[in-house]
Amino acid sequence: MERLAVNAQVSFVGVPLRVPLKFGAETVTHLCDAVVEVSAYGSHGVGETPLSASWGWPSADLSYAFREGKMKAFCRLLAERWPEPASDPMCAGHPFVLDELPRLLVEFNAREGCSMPRLAALICAASFDIAVHDAYGRSLGVSTYATYDADHMAHDLAWFFGDPSFAGRYPSDFLVHDVPESLPVWHLVGGRDLLCEDDRTGAEPDDGYPVSLERWISRDGLTSLKVKLTGDDAEWDYRRIVAVGEVALPMGVEALSPDFNCRVCDPGYVCAILDQLQMEHPDIHAALLYVEQPCPYDLEAHRIDVRSVSVRKDLFMDESAHDWRMVRIGRSLGWSGVALKTCKTQTGALLSACWAKAHGMRLMVQDLTNPRLAIRPHVLLAAHVGTIRGVECNAAQFCPAASEDFERMLPGLYERRGGVVRVDGLLVMKGLGGAE
Repeated sequence: MERLAVNAQVSFVGVPLRVPLKFGAETVTHLCDAVVEVSAYGSHGVGETPLSASWGWPSADLSYAFREGKMKAFCRLLAERWPEPASDPMCAGHPFVLDELPRLLVEFNAREGCSMPRLAALICAASFDIAVHDAYGRSLGVSTYATYDADHMAHDLAWFFGDPSFAGRYPSDFLVHDVPESLPVWHLVGGRDLLCEDDRTGAEPDDGYPVSLERWISRDGLTSLKVKLTGDDAEWDYRRIVAVGEVALPMGVEALSPDFNCRVCDPGYVCAILDQLQMEHPDIHAALLYVEQPCPYDLEAHRIDVRSVSVRKDLFMDESAHDWRMVRIGRSLGWSGVALKTCKTQTGALLSACWAKAHGMRLMVQDLTNPRLAIRPHVLLAAHVGTIRGVECNAAQFCPAASEDFERMLPGLYERRGGVVRVDGLLVMKGLGGAE
């Protein structure tokens, strides 16, 4: 295919949160989505990703506004530098994300006098990469997921991984054959979330949406909960898991996942909590499907052997799983699974999924509070790669108003019902569903 110059434009959409969202030591009251439109492969593509500074660039010293502002500036730089598309988006995105993006980040940090980390840079790059994948599918009149095969990619996975054992294999070989029309949906229980209606103080928003966990479970038929913890207060973390379990399990919740916010340096911290739960609350312990990354973001700097945790419960990489190379390091340290996110680029998520599945690791797809168009590639990824239990979607909790018009176009994708989100409407759309 003729190589056409990519014409990228980026804009930003502010999304207020109806209730605060606590990320570790930081509380967020709004989102800023980067919306990228590209002209590539003779077609038009759109990508959208929230610039979550608290997740991608945690800092006790720099203000949220400063970090978000720098991420916006980096997006503008990417709009100027995003390369011409190669034969296909995978073969274009992989070398850019692995080689050129780190160089641009060094240049940017030197120019701006800051130290934006690679994870934040990946978040900025995600909308561009998603838009190019969207354009490629649209140019062919098919879902982009129909293009991850030998007929539409110039190279097999051996080229990406530098591993001859992948010769003749493509991402399509690792995707599910019968794509489900709906997925079990995970709900986020924040550190400040009310668990029961009796906990209400009167200061909660009166906008027609639930404010307590028990009301969310009842309204949406939830069966899966991710529980945000501190990672540095074992007594509080233990009590919080127990409190959530005692409310949720009698209401039909089947699966829990504790999230220790990457603040644990000693795996014994997690093991002690798991062992205490097994002794004192075996029903809650049995419901723990997997533990989300408790250890620090920088896996290379913190090469902690985590087998003591993963022999107790599945242990999934999240923040540190920047790409398949980090997944490879994680597996050598005892991690048993990977939590994928399209906010680290569509290309990177697919390659991480392929490498992980080839090496016996299990998958989840987790949210970055994706409203509006951002939810579409996120949910499509979960539907196609095959996860241990559905997908996390929490924009319905924190910013439902931002997606009301989108919900009318794709009912059931944005408003969770019966414990699931519906994917059927997306499966018939071209590209990644980036635009109507």
